Amino acid sequence: LADYLEAWQTTRQKVLQALLYPVLVSGVAVLVIVGLLTYVVPQIVGVFKQSKQALPLLTQGLIFISDFLRGHWWWLLAVAIAAPLAARRALKRNAALQLRWHRWLLGLPLVGRHLRTLDSARLASTLAIMVGSGVPLLTALETAKAVLANQVLRQALDQAIRLVREGSPLHRALGAEKLFPPLLIHMIASGEASGTLGRMLERAATQQQAELDRRTAVALGLFEPVLILVMGGVVLLIVLAVLMPIIEINMLLK
Repeated sequence: LADYLEAWQTTRQKVLQALLYPVLVSGVAVLVIVGLLTYVVPQIVGVFKQSKQALPLLTQGLIFISDFLRGHWWWLLAVAIAAPLAARRALKRNAALQLRWHRWLLGLPLVGRHLRTLDSARLASTLAIMVGSGVPLLTALETAKAVLANQVLRQALDQAIRLVREGSPLHRALGAEKLFPPLLIHMIASGEASGTLGRMLERAATQQQAELDRRTAVALGLFEPVLILVMGGVVLLIVLAVLMPIIEINMLLK
C-alpha cells in the first residue's frame, strides 16, 4: 500500500510540474489577446469607422468582438467564474446528470481512453493489494469500487460484482460491459487460469500505469505546439482584420 501511494504521489507531482509551464503560457497568451482586442484594436479600427468605407467581414467581426468585450467584460468575467462552480455543484447533486457527463467523457476520442486507463490502473492496483493480502474477492471488488472516479465504470463494476457473486469468473464479469481495457481482462483471465491472480493483477497494474504515464507524456508534449499554433492563428486573424482595410484603401488611392 505504501509503494502504491508513493507511486501515485510521484505521478501526480510529475503531471503538476509538467502542467505548470503550459498553464502560465496559456494565461499570458489569453491576457495578451484580450489586451489587443480591448485596447489596441479599437484605436486602430476607429480610423476605419470614421472613413465610413465598407469594411471586410473579418474586420466587422473583429470590431463586434472588441466592442462586446469592452462593453460586457464584467459579466463575462462573472460567468467565467460562476459557470464552473455551478456546473460542479449540479454534477454533485444530480446523479443522472453526472452519469451522462461521465459517459460523454468516456466517448471522447483521446480523453475517454485516458480516463479509462486511469481508472483501470487504480482498480488493478487496489485489487492486487487486497487479493495479494488474502482478502476475499467480493470484498476486494466492493472496496475497489470506491477508487473509480467515473460513474459509468462504477456501474460496470457493480454489474461485475453481481456476476461474480453468481459464480462467473472475474475476467468474464469485467469484460461483460466491454468498458475495461482488453489487455487488463486478458491478464486477469491468465491469472485465474494459472492460480496467480494476485501476481497478474500486479502486472496489469504496472502495465496500465506505464500506459498512463506514456499517454500523459505524449499529451503534455503535444499541448505546447498546439497552443502555439492556436494562439498564432488568433493573432493572424487579428492582423488580417486590421490590414485588409488598409490594403483596400491603398488600392483605391492607386
